Amino acid sequence: MNALLFALLLAQTPAATGVHAELIAQLDDAASKLQQLGEAIPQDKQAWRPAPGVRSVAEVLSHVTVANYLIVGFTGVKAPEGSPQAETPAADRAQAVAQLQRSFDHVRSAIRGMSNADLDKPATLFGQQTTNRGVLLLTVTHAHEHLGQLIAYARTNGVTPPWSMGNQ
Repeated sequence: MNALLFALLLAQTPAATGVHAELIAQLDDAASKLQQLGEAIPQDKQAWRPAPGVRSVAEVLSHVTVANYLIVGFTGVKAPEGSPQAETPAADRAQAVAQLQRSFDHVRSAIRGMSNADLDKPATLFGQQTTNRGVLLLTVTHAHEHLGQLIAYARTNGVTPPWSMGNQ
């Protein structure tokens, strides 16, 4: 979607308030930092993994992308046609970051599309009873969990997270 069209759509969307705004703020923090790391970790390090059997950089990005669609699906919000359904790493980091961004846009849309009453509706998440709010909280905390993982991966490979460069 081009930037002008996106800006016009945002201008027509009411600003999130209350828990919606808090969820989006936390999501945006993780999304921005994951995107920055995805762009900062060189292409030749995308297959790097700390040990056999542990996800690589590219696999972590793919995992978060797919999980964003999967977890939000427990609220009844369907993933868009053509969204990744399997954790298959993208061919290059630009594609991986673009897919990740679209998945976070989907989560933001799901949050904005729910009323306060919708947040309180029951949901079953991996066999456990919760609410739609609980599902969205898991989505946000999951993103932060893997952000921490990618920070460790980046630093192990000599990449300083871009947002902390001023603290050198």
